[in-house]
Amino acid sequence: MLSKEKKMEVLEAYDLVKTYRAAAQLCGVDHHTVARAVAERALGRVPSQPVSRPRSADAFITKIEEWLERSSGKVRADIVHDRLVAMGYVGSERTTRRVVAVLKKAYRFNGHRVYKPWLPEPGLWLQYDFGKGPRVGSVETTLFCAWLAWSRFRVIAPLGDRSMPSLITALDRAFRLVGGAPTYVLTDNEKTVTDRHIAGVAVRNPLAVSFSAYYGVTLCTCVPADPETKGGSESTVKLAKADLVPTEANLLDAYGSFGELEAACATQTDVLNSRPHSVTKLVPTEALVTERAFLHPVPDTAYAVAFGESRSVGWSCTICYRGARYSVPHQLCASRVWVRVEANQVIVVAGEGSGAREVARHPKLGPGQASICDEHYPPGTAKGRPVRRPRATNPAEERFLALGEGAARYLIEAAAAGARRIEARMSDAVTLASLHGPSAVDRALGLAAFAGRFGEGDIESILVHARSSLTPSTTPVPSHSLAQGTGAWSALGPIAEEER
Repeated sequence: MLSKEKKMEVLEAYDLVKTYRAAAQLCGVDHHTVARAVAERALGRVPSQPVSRPRSADAFITKIEEWLERSSGKVRADIVHDRLVAMGYVGSERTTRRVVAVLKKAYRFNGHRVYKPWLPEPGLWLQYDFGKGPRVGSVETTLFCAWLAWSRFRVIAPLGDRSMPSLITALDRAFRLVGGAPTYVLTDNEKTVTDRHIAGVAVRNPLAVSFSAYYGVTLCTCVPADPETKGGSESTVKLAKADLVPTEANLLDAYGSFGELEAACATQTDVLNSRPHSVTKLVPTEALVTERAFLHPVPDTAYAVAFGESRSVGWSCTICYRGARYSVPHQLCASRVWVRVEANQVIVVAGEGSGAREVARHPKLGPGQASICDEHYPPGTAKGRPVRRPRATNPAEERFLALGEGAARYLIEAAAAGARRIEARMSDAVTLASLHGPSAVDRALGLAAFAGRFGEGDIESILVHARSSLTPSTTPVPSHSLAQGTGAWSALGPIAEEER
């Protein structure tokens, strides 16, 4: 079939030479084509209008439309062709595919969804959704993505799962980050929000109802399998997955810890909220300042479920959670803390409201196991075993311990070794301190404790050795010597040869 321009060229050539063959030679086409174009012009037909010919599938158009209606426009062309052949259709499968494609396009056009522009009001709507996050080690994570409709402010946070405590924690964090709670919160029909449907009506999860009443928001859910209802949060999920999940396209490295993923999500949130939006042309952080005036305040104390389950801290500075023991800072003894699991880690939170803070994080363990951190205990303990510091109970002990740390170490090691007459050694050390100085004796006591020398005279020996190693050796002057001279022997006279 010739194009419109080619047909005009053929007609112009025919008007010039007045013969079909000559015009065909000028245009490079068959003379029958020239004759057909001239005949169509004579009948007044538009040159670009194709000639409609009857097709073998025309008799089955009504049946194909019926199948499209039954399948909501999803029936495959090969299935249609097989059924048409069974009904006596003699056309090719290629023709069937062309006919089905044209009828599907018409079906979609006639049944397409008509949208009325939605003009959001400040402070009314917040949407949230979940996306599959990156793996941290061997643990799967989830990306919580929230979108404030009017200001287009986005919140992205990583979660360990989609459980109710994790969801409420993320929503509480989002409310406090934007500076208030909206009137409506729109989401999908997950079990954390919707228990089931009765006659198309969503039955709310009682815990979700309690949460919405606590924060003063109304939970709304979309029609099932209708992501177009909350396009803002869907777009946030798409952006988050593109920039946070390592792929070959973004060349991101794997995350070494959950903390690295949290930092990356915070950075991505700042990037998205600090650039002008493509629709409003406003920077979301600046628009949020205006919308914040229409949000209602968030309770100072977060909803209890946000932090997980409550546990009591014993005097051993540990809590029991699902059969395993985890340590917490010793300042929390005899208090209550909140425990939850995120990304295969046990997170312990102390305090309430805006004063709540994370105090411990442990890997999740099985029943009967324990995770104990040395930094959770006072300096006087090591690996859970208390180290008793010497404390003077009488003046003699007080004078000895006043020599320094070496004296305390000497007493501890001597007692552990079961040495005898320790009190006498202590008294000797105090006496030696008056002669050699407290610092020298304290160093000697430390060396004795290290070498395990707790016998009589050991301290004096160490002091003498240390003193001699520090004093340079010199030859004494003969005139200062106390040794008896031999000058008196000269009075005896010389010794005879025979006496020798």
